Amino acid sequence: MPKRLPLALALTLVLCWSSLALAVTPQEVVDLVKSAAKLYQDKGLEAATAAINDKNGPFVKGELYVFMGKMDKPELIAHPLAPQLIGKDMSMIKDVKGKLFQLEFLNIAKDKGAGWTEYWWPKPGQKEASPKATYILKSQDGKVWFGCGAYGLDAKAAEAQAK
Repeated sequence: MPKRLPLALALTLVLCWSSLALAVTPQEVVDLVKSAAKLYQDKGLEAATAAINDKNGPFVKGELYVFMGKMDKPELIAHPLAPQLIGKDMSMIKDVKGKLFQLEFLNIAKDKGAGWTEYWWPKPGQKEASPKATYILKSQDGKVWFGCGAYGLDAKAAEAQAK
């Protein structure tokens, strides 16, 4: 038994360190959103939409993915993992706690230009909802907004870190 203890301890430490190394940072979320906004600014709506909708493209990184919405109405233009949501009115989409988070995305873009919010949503492949923090950024021309979220982030802490 005592010979197994160091092995178990080492295995536990490796697992803990590897999970810390895989944790997503708020800066990674912001950087991915800003890179999508830059593509939109440089190449236009069609190029940005195609790149964001590509589930194997540059805006899907592990659990992170960028999505894009319209500023003039609560409608998604691009979403790599849920293409069935594109073009639908998202104004009444609620999380499990009743939050109209899609409207909040639009309001952050309109009122602040950029910011974080939290809501509850199932992780890909799961049915149970988990807390998710999402960063929203309005395009420079004010026609669209971009978003990217991560599970396990605290929106208030991410917002404070960005200041």
